[in-house]
Amino acid sequence: MKVNWNYPTTLWVGDKRINDLTTACNNLKITNPLFVTDKDLVNLPFVKNIISDLNINFKNLTTFSNFSGNPIGENVDEGVVIFKKNNCDGVIAFGGGSGLDVGKAIAFMSAQSRPIWDFEDIGDYWKRADEKNIVPIIAVPTTAGTGSETGRASAIINNKTGVKKIIFHPKILPSIVILDPVLTVDLSPRLTAATGMDALAHNLEAFCAPGFHPMADGIAIEGMKLVKKSLLKAAKNGKDLKARADLLAAASMGSTAFQKGLGAIHSLSHPVNAQFNVHHGLSNAIFMPYVLTFNKNLIEKKIISICDYLNLDKYFDSFLNWILDLRKELNIPHRLSEVVEVNKINLDQLSKMALEDPSTATNPKKMTVDDMKILYEHSISGELF
Repeated sequence: MKVNWNYPTTLWVGDKRINDLTTACNNLKITNPLFVTDKDLVNLPFVKNIISDLNINFKNLTTFSNFSGNPIGENVDEGVVIFKKNNCDGVIAFGGGSGLDVGKAIAFMSAQSRPIWDFEDIGDYWKRADEKNIVPIIAVPTTAGTGSETGRASAIINNKTGVKKIIFHPKILPSIVILDPVLTVDLSPRLTAATGMDALAHNLEAFCAPGFHPMADGIAIEGMKLVKKSLLKAAKNGKDLKARADLLAAASMGSTAFQKGLGAIHSLSHPVNAQFNVHHGLSNAIFMPYVLTFNKNLIEKKIISICDYLNLDKYFDSFLNWILDLRKELNIPHRLSEVVEVNKINLDQLSKMALEDPSTATNPKKMTVDDMKILYEHSISGELF
């Protein structure tokens, strides 16, 4: 299968589409790309082969990989220095959410004179940017979760405050995305599960977010259906290319849909990711049923309205039980206390950070710091609302 899509950006989809990477550079008139990926991926044989192929067409290809999961602002700063030193004119962002977020942020910040935190996703902060010289970005995801490849933002931790910030600008959206399921077949069942649940969280929260955005709602519903259809298949058989392609599509759909908004699942996750380096998809999966039941009074009708399409009985608990059963089959922990030591958790600090997270504004229920604290407490004890 090889298809091209043009929404929300140019997407080249199909097996072995990675072979079109040089063509993508040529189409965007990139003559000296910076190849950005994380320190774990850069030494894997298949990544070395991709870099080797690029070196045939781009002599002295520059790579940057001095970062890992949950990247910090200093990682972006270092990448910008390397970008400028080597006179690069475009970025290939390759990898999971961290690789994509860092690559996108480097492309954006290479044109800026202000610090990265001046472009946090607050109001019209993005208008502060000098957008004339933002270089083109090619995104190549190797996981199917964050959907960063179709997102207009990067999630970067401010190491001084320990807070994960969303850096936003419309031109952070990659110009070309390559969705190649072959690149995801070696993902472990554990990472397949966590990233797949991340895609589900994006689609679910976008659908539940208040406001009129039927385009986002339609994309989110179909994204959830693809996760329901294919996540377990991919976790059990990583070589199932159709299931892998479905999940890549669901991930890209989730980040397209959540321009409508997210919610408390992400509000609770971001502080835990920043403070304890817990995988973002895993924390989203843990918090999901607690937030669903907390918001039940305001989302029950919406959830029931899509149960038929998801081949579920038409009541809220049917949807909830699907989530709980899916997590169990994927070996996702039920409690936050299974992945973070309780005695290291400062509930007051986390709750304040969660309330201040940008995702909080579009949670169906208006949140308070006490609400966040109660949600954390329930996620630690394992008691649903």
